[in-house]
Amino acid sequence: MSKLLATVLSLILMISPIWPLGDNPSIGDPLVIVNLSYNELAFINEGEIQHVHQVASGHIMNATPLGQFTIIVKAKDPYYRKLNIEGGAENNPLGTRWIGFDAKDTDGRTYGIHGTNHPEQIGQYITAGCVRLPNEVIEELYEFIPLGTQILITDEDLSFDELAKTLGAIE
Repeated sequence: MSKLLATVLSLILMISPIWPLGDNPSIGDPLVIVNLSYNELAFINEGEIQHVHQVASGHIMNATPLGQFTIIVKAKDPYYRKLNIEGGAENNPLGTRWIGFDAKDTDGRTYGIHGTNHPEQIGQYITAGCVRLPNEVIEELYEFIPLGTQILITDEDLSFDELAKTLGAIE
């Protein structure tokens, strides 16, 4: 019975939309890059940089993890567990959308790109580790970023174009 269960689970993972098939990303695939040197986020899709937005990020060195991760959770009006704040509430610091990724072997609910109830803080190094965007921006990006999308968080002094080319997302 356990062999059958293992086989079924393996097949489910292989056809899952978050299972990386081949090189990831490839030209045309969606990719998110956050450059902490500039506190900016770029969304790359269809081989082009589609959007660049200013963000808020970690207030101390290494609060926002560096590396390449996978987006594994998406939520509308996310619930804020730390302070028991319902999704959609005006005082919810996560804003209206959550796009979580698997940094530091987490489950996509610890680190993420999310909205904010304090848009005046965008551009600052102020978060506990997440990447914040204005609600209207995260709501737009939320529709374009599927589960399984790769996200690179870096502090290198390189342009988004150079970073995306290095990763193979654009020519």
